[in-house]
Amino acid sequence: MKNRLKIERAILDLTQEELANKIGVSRQTISSIEKNRYVPSTVLSLRLSNLFKKPVNDFFELDENEKANTLIKA
Repeated sequence: MKNRLKIERAILDLTQEELANKIGVSRQTISSIEKNRYVPSTVLSLRLSNLFKKPVNDFFELDENEKANTLIKA
């Protein structure tokens, strides 16, 4: 999964620590998400969506392999 979390965080001028505190996770969690080592839960994704006031799809996106795997074959 690709994400724009680091970019969106920079737009709000937040450090990883500040963002983590606002949504109730550790700074390491934010770092792991930004480095694509951790895929956030639905709840965490929605918390980020609420904070950024943007839909989840604005900052999380399936990569090409994940998109291909979701196509229904007839």
